[in-house]
Amino acid sequence: MKSLFGLLVIFACAYTNAQAQSLSDKHRAFQPGEIWTDTEGVHINAHGGGILFHGGTYYWFGEHKTDGRTGNRAMVGVSCYSSNDLLNWKREGVALAVHEEGSGSDIEKGSVIERPKVIYNEKTGKFVMWFHLELKDQGYNAAKTALATSDHPTGPYEFQKSLRPNPETWPINFKKSWKKKTITEKELEGWSDEWKKEVAEGLFIRRDFQTGQMARDMTLYVDDDGKAYHIYSAEENLTLHIAELTEDYLGFSGKWAVIEPAGHNEAPAVFKKDGKYYLITSGCTGWEPNAARSFVADDLMGPWTSLGNPAVGEGADLTFDSQSTFIVPVQGKKDAFIFMADRWRPENAIDGRYVWLPIQMKDGRPVLEWQDKWDFSYFDK
Repeated sequence: MKSLFGLLVIFACAYTNAQAQSLSDKHRAFQPGEIWTDTEGVHINAHGGGILFHGGTYYWFGEHKTDGRTGNRAMVGVSCYSSNDLLNWKREGVALAVHEEGSGSDIEKGSVIERPKVIYNEKTGKFVMWFHLELKDQGYNAAKTALATSDHPTGPYEFQKSLRPNPETWPINFKKSWKKKTITEKELEGWSDEWKKEVAEGLFIRRDFQTGQMARDMTLYVDDDGKAYHIYSAEENLTLHIAELTEDYLGFSGKWAVIEPAGHNEAPAVFKKDGKYYLITSGCTGWEPNAARSFVADDLMGPWTSLGNPAVGEGADLTFDSQSTFIVPVQGKKDAFIFMADRWRPENAIDGRYVWLPIQMKDGRPVLEWQDKWDFSYFDK
């Protein structure tokens, strides 16, 4: 009996120590740019991500990266993590798995899957994922958006289709006279003033009118009325497009507009405050960081007004060595928004870091200041 009692004491102590260790390992603050581990102690692997809040739980979807430079290809698929506090994340596994190599599928192993975002459709009960897709061995020439759906937030998601949005449909803020223009790229000197003018007046929109518009870096946004919107970088990454989705979120309604024509924006992230819409983007410098941009509008379809670089202080000219991917509204805190960004490591993709910063509003514009460490008390100031 003494021996058995001794064993029970040992087990009880071990369990207590394990619990204490577990509690001490919990993340209690955000530390931008540092290794961010999940509840199993493994660096979170959900890059270019977005957040879905559903049923009292946050779900983080992102690109599953692998080792080395080739790790930016989709070798696994889209990861999913869940959390109740935005700090401590449980790995839920692969939400959307790539298809077998050699299958000929649009999402076969070795394709490029970027910036997955998931929204929930109240009417259909479906979880809807859209993402930027590049076909295997075609570089970034496909410039497509793709759709997958599931009955459960964590998946598995079933691939449905890939496409270029809005073929044979003009944007609502497009002048009639521009539709009849016949000038082509071959007749223009790239990046000249005339070229920029023609881009703004639909040079690439007309070129891609029949096939549908290019769609690369993207985000999704569901407005207060339940309507959903797909915002993506188009026209050789020169212009952002915003397109209304159908009621079931599975296609495009045909209503769309251009944002900042010829402005060379990508990495869109959007939020709404006091009836106004705010958009944060980046410039286009590949995997290298650059200065962020911000815009405001009274209507998602525009017009949008530039507010300049939202980042301030040391490192602002490179957005603190990161690039925007999503903006998270913090549940239960009024006007609390978190700027989500990635610090890319192209030489070893799996080592990419996350930069999450609180958004301040100053004089009607979003402001980002570097924080080595911060927690939700920041929003109580």
